[in-house]
Amino acid sequence: MNYLNQLNEQQKKAVLHKDGPCLVLAGAGSGKTKVLTTRVAYLIDSGVPSYNILAITFTNKAAREMKERLEKLVPENNAFVGTFHALGVRIIRENAPFIGLDRNFTILDSDDVLTLIKKIFKDKNINPKEVAPSYVRNRISTIKNELMTEDEIAKFLNTPQDKAVEKVYHEYINILKNNNSVDFDDLLKLPVELFTKHKDILESYQDKFKYILIDEYQDTNEVQYKLSKLLAKKHHNIFVVGDPDQSIYGFRGANFHNILNFEKDYKDAIVIPLEENYRSTTAILETANSVIQNNVERKEKNLWSSKGEGAKVKYFRAYDDHHEIQMVIDEINKLLGEGYQESDIGVLYRTNAQARLVENMFLKSGIPYKVVGSYYFYNRKEIKDLLCYLRLILNNDDEISLRRVINVPKRGIGEATIKKLEEEARANNTSMFQAISKGKELKFKELIEFMTKESKNLSLTDLVDLVLEETGMRKELEEDKSLESDLRLDNLEEFKSITQEFENRTGTESLEDLLVEISLIADISEHREDGNAVTLMTIHSAKGLEFDVVFLIGMEDGLFPHQNCFTEPGGIEEERRLMYVGITRAKERLYLSNAKRRMLYGQDVLNPPSRFIKEIDERLLDVEQQNIFEEEKIDKEEFYHTEAETKDINFQEGDIIMHTIYGRGVVIEVIGDFISVAFAKNFGIKKLLKNHKSITKI
Repeated sequence: MNYLNQLNEQQKKAVLHKDGPCLVLAGAGSGKTKVLTTRVAYLIDSGVPSYNILAITFTNKAAREMKERLEKLVPENNAFVGTFHALGVRIIRENAPFIGLDRNFTILDSDDVLTLIKKIFKDKNINPKEVAPSYVRNRISTIKNELMTEDEIAKFLNTPQDKAVEKVYHEYINILKNNNSVDFDDLLKLPVELFTKHKDILESYQDKFKYILIDEYQDTNEVQYKLSKLLAKKHHNIFVVGDPDQSIYGFRGANFHNILNFEKDYKDAIVIPLEENYRSTTAILETANSVIQNNVERKEKNLWSSKGEGAKVKYFRAYDDHHEIQMVIDEINKLLGEGYQESDIGVLYRTNAQARLVENMFLKSGIPYKVVGSYYFYNRKEIKDLLCYLRLILNNDDEISLRRVINVPKRGIGEATIKKLEEEARANNTSMFQAISKGKELKFKELIEFMTKESKNLSLTDLVDLVLEETGMRKELEEDKSLESDLRLDNLEEFKSITQEFENRTGTESLEDLLVEISLIADISEHREDGNAVTLMTIHSAKGLEFDVVFLIGMEDGLFPHQNCFTEPGGIEEERRLMYVGITRAKERLYLSNAKRRMLYGQDVLNPPSRFIKEIDERLLDVEQQNIFEEEKIDKEEFYHTEAETKDINFQEGDIIMHTIYGRGVVIEVIGDFISVAFAKNFGIKKLLKNHKSITKI
């Protein structure tokens, strides 16, 4: 048992605990995986048959890692190491007849479920525009994971949209049963129902798995909690590892009260805190402790480190979001000069919408980077769809863009129709757009023509709003009500920051120039995900990872903590736990930053510094000199003439103007706040805001 010599005293105490319930409060970086695998090895070496051991993890990756470590400690063992869902599959296969299934049942994945729900929609004449199929899928998932009774389901489905869910739900259940199929939620729900109805089957599994270990217990939901409790009821040998301070998946149904209530569920439980952190410096851990101690619903513990004090946490407040990211880039270049590698550095943010500016500025800086957990901004489906609409407005004959969006959102225009259009266009030597003359595709053509006409009198930002509204893209995502759709909608709204910034910087409303600029930035050949690259990701995606250097950006109230949390019960505490997770990803250096003002969703917003920064003990912070951050005037006067300055300036056709970028030009049209100006051949005609400071009337 040499492996015991590699443990600290608290870890050893946890590993040597054999019988009875035990809660291990494992702080970030405290070696919980080592404790779990070593305890399984110890149980086997102390005489427990390996087939009596059940070790549950939350991801397949974690299960593989645990199996590999365990195999090195105890070769050829028969302990069950896997996810809750893997355990569920095994239980259902072994008892299929009692559940009403054949042993060769089919497991439907999330896409299969959606396809089935769409078929039910069609059969029952339910309009997908009134209630999204993915919304129905999510509601059914909640019903199963919460183990709702028929009465509870009736109370849960209490909105007009939910009436459609109710219709689909019962039909969906029948189809699964008749097709000898289950979905992923059934893999947990069916074993619980089986054990509740058949006590003898439950007892056989209780005797089989006499020793139960569960990782990340704070992330269990209702059905996982119930399954664990049923299996542990007879022998009480349940050993759970987790940290309520790292519970950040409430939006997925995780209930961190399961870990807080462990001692109520098991009166004879012992609690072992793992507080020695092997990842971070003392300064970083004290920062994490000073923030998380403000939460009420938690188990008291204080992380400490023997790695030494380390550098203070650096905090800087920039005057705007561009300045913030530039300071991050400047600091990264200094770190690279000190010997750090790009792969040692992580830049973490609260929302995917923040990624767009970070990506753009990193691309221009030449620092290699990779985006984890999301696509490169301009490669995201919803952004590509929006860009294709804008290209089609600029050039109605753009067939590549037409093919992409003619049925986005779905309009009932299929491949057969598109093929006919292609044939007609070829036969008449014209574009596909010109070939459209009837049917649903004619409505699409009229929509593009309408938006093309309106674009002449709109700013670029207003044009984006028009496209999102008139095409139904915004409505489709709003009605879907899934987390994925919320993120897509965030990205579309954030695109307005691009147009607003372009308008302010250039003074032009030229859709052509905007699309050219985006094409140059978005060229995928320039976006290289080098192996040695800075990692960009949301804090949620960073759970379980670590970096030598971490930048937590956008530390502002309304952004982090996110504005949605202010109206949700327990919302602030969940955001504070997310902050704790972000801080504890850092091993050696931690940077916190925010901006006095930023462009978000096309709006110029002023956010106060995050309340979480105020909760950090001042002695732990290295605050940049205030004079560095004297606010630069970024207001309308920077880009536009005041009314007083422009009251005597009237533009008429034929006027000569000078533009700071395009040079000398002739006004050829005046429409409201805009003028169209003909410049030299290489620039052509531009639509400009007539009060922009880049324009001087000659």
